[in-house]
Amino acid sequence: MAKKKNNPKEKLQELGKRVSSDIKKNKNPNIDVPIRALSNVSYDKRNKILVMGDKIAKRFFFNVAHAKKFMQTLEIAAISKKLIQEGKHASLRDVFYMAKRTIPSTKVNIVDEQPESDSIIEDLELVTENSRELLNINANKNGSIAGSVVVEDRGDRIDWSKMGSGGWSIPSNVEDIKFLKVNAKYVLYMEKAAVWERLHEDKFWDKQKCIIISSQGQTTRGIRRLLQRLNKDYQLPIYVLTDMDPWGIYIYSVLKFGSISLSHLSEKLALPSAKYLGITVDDIKNYKLDKHLIKFKDKDSSRLSQISKYEWFKDNKEWQRQFKMMKEMNAKAEIQALSSRGISFISEKYLPEKIKKKDFLD
Repeated sequence: MAKKKNNPKEKLQELGKRVSSDIKKNKNPNIDVPIRALSNVSYDKRNKILVMGDKIAKRFFFNVAHAKKFMQTLEIAAISKKLIQEGKHASLRDVFYMAKRTIPSTKVNIVDEQPESDSIIEDLELVTENSRELLNINANKNGSIAGSVVVEDRGDRIDWSKMGSGGWSIPSNVEDIKFLKVNAKYVLYMEKAAVWERLHEDKFWDKQKCIIISSQGQTTRGIRRLLQRLNKDYQLPIYVLTDMDPWGIYIYSVLKFGSISLSHLSEKLALPSAKYLGITVDDIKNYKLDKHLIKFKDKDSSRLSQISKYEWFKDNKEWQRQFKMMKEMNAKAEIQALSSRGISFISEKYLPEKIKKKDFLD
């Protein structure tokens, strides 16, 4: 059997051997960590995704500013290696508690708060060239899905069309899921679970021959990876439905182009062909939603200004038109505003109408 190009266990062992070799040579042990910051991220116009640059930061053991992070990196690496050896998986919270202890003869903890261990895990992804899921570390499940699809997950056969009112709960790690049957024309992703529940109760996925997916707010990595697999492996278009506000547009931006903090995973997570379905400023007029607008707060205006300057939006005339109209309205609208036209208006008229007309933003 061929060896995996970036076998996670071997990569962790290589890290340990490099540090051990430095110690034996009486050198100051160090770890090369790619920089996860805007200064080391660029927009690849050709592939329409964010990519990480080649800037590297060296993390030394004998350096007061680096010592604690150096120690944390080796500690988390050891935890990951043990999980892989035992064939077990741990949550981000589990790993935090596994690492949280006081160094003997000191009052210093290896980690004090979970964001510390979470950040080190992301560093370890870069050092080993393996995602945290391949390092046997998972995030909490957060998302529901329904559609005429049958998958196999750890030996269990799961039919997404027969999972009751809650749908199938999307796991953090979807790499090993096998698709046995996929009968759909497209995938509809929405940021709000309440909207998903409305569409599921109306059997929108069955009537429209599609797959419906939801999270609660920002999309999890498991959902993004699952969307990409459906898009690439089955050529299913991805349509995104969010609130008409800067935060909803940012969710779409992350889905389509990737995010700055996870630019090293853009090739596995980004969806360059995804289309924004709504809600748009034009929908406010077309569907008579003017009375259901919510006035902008200062933070909304500030966020809109930031997003409009993103490189992937600034030269897009249609998006700039939306930003301009939103700024002039000084207001936002939630997806649920469509309920003012009837509880099932979104599933019976709004979505079918927009999808049929291909009324999307790219």
